[in-house]
Amino acid sequence: MLRVSGLSSGIDTDSIIKQLMQAYQVPIDKLNQNKQTLEWKQEDYRTINTSLRSFRDTVFNMKLQSTYLAKNVSSSDETVLTATAGSNAIVGTYQVNVTRLAEGVSKASTDVLADESGKTLGGQFGLSGTVTFTLTGSKGSHDFSFDTSTKTISDVVKEINGADLGITASYDADQNRFFLNTTTTGADAVINVTNDTSSFLSDTGGTGANTLKLKLISGVNSGQDAQYDFGDATGLTSSVNNVTVNGVTMTLKNLGASTVTVTSNTDAVYNSIVSFIDSYNKIEDTITTKLSETRYSDYVPLTDDQRSQLSDTQIEKWEEKARSGILRNDDILSGIRGKMRSTMSAPVSGLTGEYKSLSDIGITTTEDYNSGQLVIDEDKLRKALEDDPEGIMKLFTNVSDDYGQKGIAARLYEDVNNGMNKIIDQAGSDSSSILLDDSYIGKRISDIDSSIDTAQDRMDVANERYYKQFTAMEQAIQQFNSQSAYLSQMLGGSSSS
Repeated sequence: MLRVSGLSSGIDTDSIIKQLMQAYQVPIDKLNQNKQTLEWKQEDYRTINTSLRSFRDTVFNMKLQSTYLAKNVSSSDETVLTATAGSNAIVGTYQVNVTRLAEGVSKASTDVLADESGKTLGGQFGLSGTVTFTLTGSKGSHDFSFDTSTKTISDVVKEINGADLGITASYDADQNRFFLNTTTTGADAVINVTNDTSSFLSDTGGTGANTLKLKLISGVNSGQDAQYDFGDATGLTSSVNNVTVNGVTMTLKNLGASTVTVTSNTDAVYNSIVSFIDSYNKIEDTITTKLSETRYSDYVPLTDDQRSQLSDTQIEKWEEKARSGILRNDDILSGIRGKMRSTMSAPVSGLTGEYKSLSDIGITTTEDYNSGQLVIDEDKLRKALEDDPEGIMKLFTNVSDDYGQKGIAARLYEDVNNGMNKIIDQAGSDSSSILLDDSYIGKRISDIDSSIDTAQDRMDVANERYYKQFTAMEQAIQQFNSQSAYLSQMLGGSSSS
């Protein structure tokens, strides 16, 4: 609405109303400041939860037995086979004898074929009429027919590959040779050629006396399974050369014998524990930093008017102090930290071995107990891993319905989950939409938004009312001035007469 004020009275109406509106703006500014404080708190909570989620992933790995069953494996002759060991591999030494490798069917032209450049099958090979044959592979069978006056060797390759038989064809134009291979290995990998009346691909003796000079017999051409002995388990077979026996995965490379040795990989377990403690110390430090962060009570969120008077750098520095310490001594974070500290220091009841707590394996708090940081005695931890690897595994992973008898990682995983849920109840999660955030802070922000809307409506109504009142005053003054001018004119006219 266009308003022209003060024309009759000379009063700066806009300035007066603006000052009157400040009384209405103050509670709105206060609400916006409270909302900003809550949003900062919500952001900080969610950042902590992101860190907890990452730590939870590490804890999850530590409560898996496979983490403590890492193995080393070696092959005495890697030209015969290479090996890897899964967590379920049994420590021991195994004699492996490879007597046959898995193979597919692989055929190539035994001699150079006629040049194919720009030629049909008839032009390249001197054929006439139609070439027909049936190919059967591990995935199916297909009848082929090629008009030698129009089709080329490239058409043959394309149609065989397009039939999806478990057979691939190719043609090397530089070498002028044709190749036919199975896509898999083993006894079930076959190239079965039938109805090849023109001896285009095959011949009865498989000598290469056919158009493409392939050593394919007219009939079944089969691959072979690998065969090997693993210790006392003799005559084992596989359609592939990558085999797994008793948790040991081997890649068979040549015929011959090799000794496979499986040992416990204590270095891997040690490194996993060190990484876990590092992650714990990091999340401990993150939470402790927030709980002890300095709170500057004189620094409150800036209003829009205050922001307009400051530079970006000044705003940044102000807000850094304004949001500092916003979670200082927070009950939820204090509870999460306290629970984790208790879990890490408490023994696991019910264990029968020597190692029942982290301190038993050389993991203790620093001299600055309040920091909550843990340190590792490397020699003591390594000795524990060598002396009783199963006991160390149970210390971290023991399963029980009784919380006190659960392994440290199992308990900690439960603690972190519970802590994350408390933060979500308080501040929602990153995936929470504004409309669906039913967390405590989310609801408070929603309530404040409603209060801001109500206060803004009240301010708009007052603003409109004041302008109407001043407009009425201007109109009255204008009317008075008009009457005064009229009277003056009349009186002036009477004097003249």
